[in-house]
Amino acid sequence: MKVCMIAEGCYPYVVGGVSSWIHSIIKLFPNIEFNLIAIIADRSISGKFAYELPDNLTEIHEVYLQDVDWVGNHRIRKNRVHLKKKEVEALRSLILGEEVDWITVFRIFNRKNVSVNNLLMGPEFLKITKDYYTLRFSDITFSDFLWTLRSIYLPLFFALKCMPPKADIYHCVSTGYAGIIGSKALTLYPNARLLVSEHGIYTREREEEIIKAKWVQGIYKSIWIEQFRKMSQCAYYFADLVTSLFQQAQSLQIELGCPKEKAIVTPNGIDTGRFESIPWKEPEDPYINVGAILRVTPIKDVKTLINAFYYAHKKQPRLKLWIMGPEDENPEYAADCHELVRVLQAKNIVFTGSIRTADYIGKMDMTILTSISEGQPLTILEGFAAKKPCIATNVGNCRGLIYGENDSYGDAGIVVSIMNISEISNAILKLANHPDLARQMGRNGYRRLMAKYRSVYMEETYRNIYKTLAKMGDVV
Repeated sequence: MKVCMIAEGCYPYVVGGVSSWIHSIIKLFPNIEFNLIAIIADRSISGKFAYELPDNLTEIHEVYLQDVDWVGNHRIRKNRVHLKKKEVEALRSLILGEEVDWITVFRIFNRKNVSVNNLLMGPEFLKITKDYYTLRFSDITFSDFLWTLRSIYLPLFFALKCMPPKADIYHCVSTGYAGIIGSKALTLYPNARLLVSEHGIYTREREEEIIKAKWVQGIYKSIWIEQFRKMSQCAYYFADLVTSLFQQAQSLQIELGCPKEKAIVTPNGIDTGRFESIPWKEPEDPYINVGAILRVTPIKDVKTLINAFYYAHKKQPRLKLWIMGPEDENPEYAADCHELVRVLQAKNIVFTGSIRTADYIGKMDMTILTSISEGQPLTILEGFAAKKPCIATNVGNCRGLIYGENDSYGDAGIVVSIMNISEISNAILKLANHPDLARQMGRNGYRRLMAKYRSVYMEETYRNIYKTLAKMGDVV
């Protein structure tokens, strides 16, 4: 059996989160041959892998969403795209947001030497854009509208241009551009099967980003949001099975267009054995250690964390914050976080950079996650493995992990509101000033983890999924 993983903006370039999950899935099945389609922004990080790749990951194919036309080692300079009437109509349905003829769209990009740049600059795209403009957006400047449409469709067309390698199962670790490539693969290899696993709900996450983004203004926000919605609906349509991490996420998938009969819940799982012999806090350690294991990026809202800790530390000077994780994904934001610590003259805040979680987690008294968006964070589960309570914002499945879902294990920490400095600060102080409560919450989290979120359960789930899909495709 050969499984082609398709991932956008994560593995193997970024450590943690979804990347860790992909890495663990590949390692869980050493007898399955995996290859990977890695979707990244451009060639600047090509080959810069943050993981030691498993032996059963045999190939990596990179797809660049911001690129120029290449075939082999040769750049396409002139290759006028002549579209048939049916193809023009399919492109029109895609751009105008009508019922999209995806099969015909895929066939356009299956052509040898098709030029993305020439297609975007061609008369068909211009004509469709003019029709779209006249129909809905005639009160804005046409030239701006045209170039915005080209910027929207450039990454999609490069994804569509990807020729995925042959596999038995295509496993997309999101919808979006990954889902587009996985869907296209089924038209090239009819016996293959498509599995989509969403950790966060792609459409909603992109919607949140676009709403907050400064680089896109006004009516263009809605056009971008609609684009991501169309891509997700494509993946839901072609997928044989769509997984989510928790019930609420599954409901959202169905609301966004995923057929109910395709949607199943498959919780995360971690290898608890990695935490059996970890170093623990020394009795003479004078600090109350707060561990934030995360990537230093805006989505983790490290600035709110720093501010909240600053106020908590004023009331409890024994507190010490450990910000543990890479800073290279968004160096400008990381620099802003360091500058905030300097401006506040905040004490007892340590940036460790990338770490091995098992080396630090046992020394913490609590963990904390102040993200503005999450799926089902592995860092919370890793904290539970070390019997540490967690403070987390009410995003994704954080509430379910901490307070439980249809279980009686008890609270395993405190859930707080997004960007609420006062709430977060008070939660830190509550666990710091009530160590017996913190320890009991840590034990509750450990019991919940062992009952529901171990890697052996995840392994069994995905082994059954792969077997079922392989049987559907008559894979021997």
